Amino acid sequence: MKKEYVVVRIDAAPDGAPYVILSLSPTKDFKESQSVPQSPFGAGVMGFTNMDDMMKNLNKMLSGGAFGMSANLTSLKLDIREYKDLAISVGDKVFLDISKAETLGV
Repeated sequence: MKKEYVVVRIDAAPDGAPYVILSLSPTKDFKESQSVPQSPFGAGVMGFTNMDDMMKNLNKMLSGGAFGMSANLTSLKLDIREYKDLAISVGDKVFLDISKAETLGV
């Protein structure tokens, strides 16, 4: 399975260990969040132009999307050496290819 993501945040390890945490958002969700008009009342307030928009975004608002946190983030822990070799920055498009290892025998 291959999925496409956008890097939305890069954090240092909370305990000072030599790794970083990449926060990834699916490109579909990232594009949708960019097209939603920003509220003039600040980042913590979701604005709606009509009742249909409010109902469509109600789940996102209740799950934390209204307060600047994406409800659909994938976190990836990388060793600092891997992070430097990849030269990833916020806004980069990345692909994750996930496959299950096949085991032979018992």
